[in-house]
Amino acid sequence: MTARAAAAVPGGPERLLDEHVDRLQAALPALRAAAGTLWRWGGELAARLTSGGRLLAAGNGGSAAEVQHLTAELVGRFDGERLPLPALALHADTSTVTAIGNDYGYPEVYARQVRAHARPGDVLILLSTSGRSRNLLNAALAGLQCGALTWALTGPGPNPLARLCSDAVCVPGDTATVQETHLAAIHMLCRAVEAALPAGEAGAPLAAS
Repeated sequence: MTARAAAAVPGGPERLLDEHVDRLQAALPALRAAAGTLWRWGGELAARLTSGGRLLAAGNGGSAAEVQHLTAELVGRFDGERLPLPALALHADTSTVTAIGNDYGYPEVYARQVRAHARPGDVLILLSTSGRSRNLLNAALAGLQCGALTWALTGPGPNPLARLCSDAVCVPGDTATVQETHLAAIHMLCRAVEAALPAGEAGAPLAAS
């Protein structure tokens, strides 16, 4: 939108930004309603990641950035010192993604990695604003076939990805609102994971350099 077009918006150009905040505020009740699910996910994830399981995560575009944020919080830390937790962002291996895309097509870029890495006891989490991306649907099917637990964070439900996964959190809004809400959900999940960690895993000091 040009500056001239923005100036013609009723209430002035600032109203565009007010409406952005309004859309985010409208999505927050759904996020609050999902707190119980995210708390349960955190407990399950903490148990699996400290007993040999791993988190595999995937998304496209902005959702891929959210995925990498999640895995960074788990491998690094979120709110306090602890042992690192095993989490992989499947888009981050660019050579693998481009090789699979070139040889098998983009719909397979995540499913083939899931079939390579996922085992029973692992968790696969898939982020999608639409819930309809073919490569994520294929990844969910691959995860189920491998015996992994599959979760989805999506935009408005119902949608195919949410139906296909073992469990899902769906939030309302446009693409930007959904991505912003997903970031809050990721932080809630990380907080729940750290709260559920066994005493020997939580609060572990950093190794001396």
